Amino acid sequence: MTAMSTPSIGQLLDSTVPMARTLKLAYLETTPERAVLQLPDQPDYHNHVGGPHAGAMFTLAESASGCIVLAAFGDQLSRAVPLAVSAEIAYKKLAMGTVTATATLGRPVAEIVAELDEGKRPEFPVTVEITREDGAVTGVMTVLWTLRPNS
Repeated sequence: MTAMSTPSIGQLLDSTVPMARTLKLAYLETTPERAVLQLPDQPDYHNHVGGPHAGAMFTLAESASGCIVLAAFGDQLSRAVPLAVSAEIAYKKLAMGTVTATATLGRPVAEIVAELDEGKRPEFPVTVEITREDGAVTGVMTVLWTLRPNS
């Protein structure tokens, strides 16, 4: 399996998900093993306490999950479409300044592709940790994804 290059995944996300482009997300790493995205500190997206708004952090984390899915399953897009099934986020600590989201797949790629090969619609979790610049975890999101086979 060949992974898409970092600019390709970021460009793909920015072109297909206008919200990611609007937030000016930075794509630091996008591989099948992990995706790391950053939300710059932008006053337009602050909440009432001066940090990034919960909606902006949700979009950051969900975008990181989408990047790892594209990196891991980009070679499957001709036969299946990736879709987020559900997402749950827990806000742990006050986020201030620039925040970074790191996404990891919850199941091996080969196992998921094998289910797709069997004609199934595989589901798999992606866990995303959101951290502030001092390394403190400010939030954790789990996104359940599926690869829906094309008809």
